[in-house]
Amino acid sequence: MPFSTDSLLALITFALATSWSPGPNNFMLASSGATFGFWRTIPHVLGVVIGFPIMLFIVTLGLGEVFRTQPAVRDVVVWVGLVVMLYLALRIATQRVGIARDAARPLGFLTVSAFQWVNPKAWVMSIGVAATFASGLAPTREAAATALVFVVSGSTSASGWAAAGAGLQRILGHGMRLRVFNVTMGLLLAASAVWMVLDR
Repeated sequence: MPFSTDSLLALITFALATSWSPGPNNFMLASSGATFGFWRTIPHVLGVVIGFPIMLFIVTLGLGEVFRTQPAVRDVVVWVGLVVMLYLALRIATQRVGIARDAARPLGFLTVSAFQWVNPKAWVMSIGVAATFASGLAPTREAAATALVFVVSGSTSASGWAAAGAGLQRILGHGMRLRVFNVTMGLLLAASAVWMVLDR
């Protein structure tokens, strides 16, 4: 086993805390669940559940060191991430809620998986895990173990946030209340993007 029992428990605790805490992925999942329903949000859920652990696996194997030691690379990722997140925030806030369930499309698996690579929170989490839990003595096994832990924690959090959004459908309906909710989620996503850039 690549981790001691204490280290594994600490990693699981870290994974659950960071996966469930508010952030870009979870704001988008809640909005998608409320707008499109839980089942149509499943590709989005899988994009988070699979996409982030793949990124984490690669970062734990060593890409995170490049990100830490090359400020130019870090800056490019941060600013591209800000632009992408602001675009997604605008998309969420301006969704045509009246036709959303029939004509509009939720974000797909590949789009969400790719988004992880420009998500500042995903980079903070990945580098934090690599720096804290990976000793480098068994890099492949450590990377695989951390990725697996986040598959499990991400499954609970992504489906939980999407289900919470879907559960609000009856309250929000199809009109103004849903629009206000999506505008709020869009603003929270934009605010989190700006905060993560300013706080780096």
